[in-house]
Amino acid sequence: MSLYGAIEAGGTKFVCAVGTGPEDLRAQARFPTTTPKETLGRCIDFFRAQPRIDALGIGCFGPIELRHGARRYGHVTTTPKIGWGNADVVGPLHQALGVPVGFDTDVNGAVLGEARWGAAQGLDTAIYITIGTGIGGGALIGGQLAHGLVHPEMGHLLVPREADDLDFAGDCPFHGARCWEGMASGPALARRWGQRGETLPADHPAWDLEARYIASGLTSLVLVLSPDRLILGGGVMQVDALLPLVRKHLTRSLAGYVQADALLKGMNDYVVPPLLGTQSGIVGALALAERAALVQ
Repeated sequence: MSLYGAIEAGGTKFVCAVGTGPEDLRAQARFPTTTPKETLGRCIDFFRAQPRIDALGIGCFGPIELRHGARRYGHVTTTPKIGWGNADVVGPLHQALGVPVGFDTDVNGAVLGEARWGAAQGLDTAIYITIGTGIGGGALIGGQLAHGLVHPEMGHLLVPREADDLDFAGDCPFHGARCWEGMASGPALARRWGQRGETLPADHPAWDLEARYIASGLTSLVLVLSPDRLILGGGVMQVDALLPLVRKHLTRSLAGYVQADALLKGMNDYVVPPLLGTQSGIVGALALAERAALVQ
């Protein structure tokens, strides 16, 4: 059986693992994201200390360059993360380890992992949304990860302002109060209410407002990409009261227009948490490695 390496490359921390799937993660390490040289060096040291892997998968924070013919393929591009602008991620790892490398966004990796082993098994089209420090989305469309001019930037979908939220300035440096991330990310919650979301009680009005904004963004995704399932992860979604509210407001927002069996049966099996839980990112990177091995 092939052995794969995985890196969940975040702006705050990197997680490395070796294994074959979610039930077989044989070794893991995590360390803070410092400089590219130091951080990637620690990744290389980790994998060199393990049995030889057949391929490596990297689910990376962005923005990143995914076009294989581009001069900076495998690089982080215009990130605000200090020191990481135009940093080559794939090159040093490929050179040091000498194995095929699958590279994509962390959220595209997560949706691939959920399709391979989790909540999107058996589906050709699914969307994974993470709602936390930011909002990001990965899409599997017809069995393929969505790429194009760049990669999906779902967190910056423009959403209408809710009528009872007219004074909030938003938390996005690019779009202010106009985009999904600016209105519904964890920092937006904290800025609007003056405290972090996890400190708010379950019956606080923050959660109904948050659910309406989340449902607003999901409505656009349902109408444009027509996913077979929506998977919602990230720190904000850990609040138990939130998912039922999102389902309720998405039903209201769609207003019966999309006549699909999956929706007519109700939202409980359509809008779901990740089956892989907090391991969606690292297991998704394993799925990227598995794909990389198959195409080489």
